[in-house]
Amino acid sequence: MSTLHDTLRRHVDDGTVPGAVALVARGDDVEVVTVGSVDTDGTAPMARDSLFRIASITKPITAAAVLMLVEDGLLGLGSPVEEWLPELAKPQVVRTPDAPVDDVVPAARPITVEDLLSSRTGWGFPADFSLPAVQSLFTVQKDGRNLQDWPDHDTWLRLLAQVPMLHHPGEAWLYGTSSDLQGILIARASGRTFPGFLAERIFEPLGMRDTAFEVPSSKRHRFTSSYSPAADGTLHLADTPDGVWSSVPRFHSGGGGLASTADDWLAFARLLLNAGTGPDGHRLLSPTSVSRMTTNHLTAEQRDAVPLFLEGQGWGYGGQVDVTPSDPWNVPGRYGWVGGTGTTAHITPTTGTVAILLTQVAMANPTPTRVMRDFWAVAGR
Repeated sequence: MSTLHDTLRRHVDDGTVPGAVALVARGDDVEVVTVGSVDTDGTAPMARDSLFRIASITKPITAAAVLMLVEDGLLGLGSPVEEWLPELAKPQVVRTPDAPVDDVVPAARPITVEDLLSSRTGWGFPADFSLPAVQSLFTVQKDGRNLQDWPDHDTWLRLLAQVPMLHHPGEAWLYGTSSDLQGILIARASGRTFPGFLAERIFEPLGMRDTAFEVPSSKRHRFTSSYSPAADGTLHLADTPDGVWSSVPRFHSGGGGLASTADDWLAFARLLLNAGTGPDGHRLLSPTSVSRMTTNHLTAEQRDAVPLFLEGQGWGYGGQVDVTPSDPWNVPGRYGWVGGTGTTAHITPTTGTVAILLTQVAMANPTPTRVMRDFWAVAGR
């Protein structure tokens, strides 16, 4: 852990990040390293219970919630989602990926729940952002780290339905959109709000007391500021503790809407490592559901088509699954993901390891940052 501390300290000292919280757990042995400050002004030291905008490491939690509804019998993996999302009953697909947005054909088959879980819906981001259908999607699927200007679920879904799909359902892995669709599906199928469902079925049973779609005033003294990196390496303030997270946004993003702590994500990780059993012995998910979450569902061709996002990895439900040991930290079967606000969280079932890194500096692109890679090199296995 001294090596990990020194590694993260270097990134603080060179100005890459103001601070970081790293947690590595192997069974009951939990080690936490904190370095730096909650902001660039150094107003408070980083602490184990500091709160972060966790961005896309929200996705595995959302996928677990969908599978709970499958186990409840409200959803079926092979069921068309149009029963709950009628706006998506007749999607159109561009004739070829580089075709104009008005050159479309009907989708070859309906979108299923499993398509959403495996991110093979037909909407989302490929390796090439310049494609006309992707540019059209950008008008609806905006930066998921800044949700304050997103509309409510119903409005957003109507807008998405007007955007042609890039591929037919099931054909290709595309990043992003499917997880937000999962959040809407959960709300409509359960008859609850998405935040309410997560609180009742996941956060409260697991003791995830700090995970939510907003940070109340009583906790904002623990909430970090967030930053975006400029081309010259300087950090620009993106949000403060009293900023946009002071209230629940209109759009409850299943793809990246949660704030949380390292220990809260550890509680969720342990649910997966314990095959769906919570800390009190109560089963929240079946072993089969956990296995489906953490098993690659993509073909080699689908993986190879998106090297911008997947580097020797496949996709389970809500997160990557390492397939090839392309880097020392890529252990086949390792599951997790990265967040665009500077967060990463993974589990390695074969070793029972949980590795979580939380920083407050946004990624400039989908490629994992140097601080992430350095963290994985020390603790990722």
